Amino acid sequence: MTTTFADLGVPAALLDVLTADGITIPTPIQAATLPDSLQGRDVLGRGRTGSGKTYAFGIPLVARLVAEGDRRRPAPKRPRALVLAPTRELASQIAATVAPLAKAVGLRTTTVFGGVGQGPQVNALRDGVDILIACPGRLEDLIGQGHCSLADVRVTVLDEADHMADLGFLPAVRRLLDQTPKGGQRMLFSATLDNAIDVLVKRFLVDPAVHQADSAQSPVAKMDHHVLHVEREQRLPVLLDLVSAPGRTVVFTRTKHGAKALARQLNKNGVPAVDLHGNLSQGARTRNMEAFHSGTATTLVATDIAARGIHVDDVSLVVHADPPAEHKAYLHRSGRTARAGAAGTVITLMTSEQRGDVRALTRAAGITPTTTRIQGPDHPVLQDLAPGERSRPGGIDLTPATPQGGGNGGNANGGGGRRRSGAKKPAAKKPGAPKAGGQGQQRSGGQGGQGRSGQGAAKPAGQRSGGNRGRSRSRGAGAASGGGHSAAGFSSGRR
Repeated sequence: MTTTFADLGVPAALLDVLTADGITIPTPIQAATLPDSLQGRDVLGRGRTGSGKTYAFGIPLVARLVAEGDRRRPAPKRPRALVLAPTRELASQIAATVAPLAKAVGLRTTTVFGGVGQGPQVNALRDGVDILIACPGRLEDLIGQGHCSLADVRVTVLDEADHMADLGFLPAVRRLLDQTPKGGQRMLFSATLDNAIDVLVKRFLVDPAVHQADSAQSPVAKMDHHVLHVEREQRLPVLLDLVSAPGRTVVFTRTKHGAKALARQLNKNGVPAVDLHGNLSQGARTRNMEAFHSGTATTLVATDIAARGIHVDDVSLVVHADPPAEHKAYLHRSGRTARAGAAGTVITLMTSEQRGDVRALTRAAGITPTTTRIQGPDHPVLQDLAPGERSRPGGIDLTPATPQGGGNGGNANGGGGRRRSGAKKPAAKKPGAPKAGGQGQQRSGGQGGQGRSGQGAAKPAGQRSGGNRGRSRSRGAGAASGGGHSAAGFSSGRR
């Protein structure tokens, strides 16, 4: 017998919202966790990206506030529920899911994250919100300025906890959770559970109900994995053929500069594409994602910042133009397709020198891909993997991105500490001595750590690019992006 949301105890007002959105059958993680979370119990839920975790905590979050019976307007600056997310994109995605549920029962929501002006966020908090969806860095800033207090929080959710750990946000998360009242309900959702997450569970969750469904270590049955063994100079022609097929495609590169360069190359070749990475301002990120959502752009070229929390319907193909550095990134990248029961195809482009790395990567991810050696874009397997008539309607104009500094680039949260930017002043040198390319540094003290990325100092005319000599370091949230780019515009450095 099929379980329904009504069977699980979801209130009628929320059922109407779900039904209107065509959501009638709970996913496994929702069916597993809702009976406990609706009763107010602490919950630890483990499920892969795309398994429906947002509704798994969004429904009980709203239902619990309503069940408490306090329908008065929330006090200024004192939210009653808190959802912490690692990135701005994920925070916005959560808000888009939770806001209709909250509105149906008269609750207010707002989001707080860095990369944008804090004025509207401060005003919303001052007016009073029931549910606050926030990234840790900006929230800590606002609390420090006296614009927010967590003293009235009754329900706390930590989403993508493992990604919080990967980005170095756990110290900030611990400080924030320490400010929420003891005895409130707490829910933690994560794709994996390692030692760092276990520390949070033991410290903040009381006798939690533990549920696992669609683990990140269990790839989706409807997701087909393929490796295309290509020569380096054939990567761009092969990729152009794949992204020219009908449907939406997400292409992943390792570095921010690689994503930007590849998006430009696709547009130059008639494929409407946008990029998504840490060097974009929040406004540019929003515009690019809207273009991808609407279909104006059929291809999204992204770094791993998009591997978490970005949901776009009907992504039929994910291409790892650069194989990721580790298997968790592979699984989260791949999770952009085959969502909510849909089928999807994942393709990794592999050169001869990458064979060992890709073999180890897929083994750790628990998959056995189909590997095909191809010589160029005329190979028949490409039509099988991305069926349909090829079309290149013309590229779109990409608004030049304004770099946000090393910390905002690596720190997807983009939040608040002091920032110091600009090329490092070179030491005194003899007249006529050239500057070494790639030695300029930029520092930024964003939340969750400091990022340091080589920007490339100005070069005398005729000097070769210093990209391969550029230094790039990352601590905390920042992800290193160094190395040069091949002629195909892919990243040879590691994030």
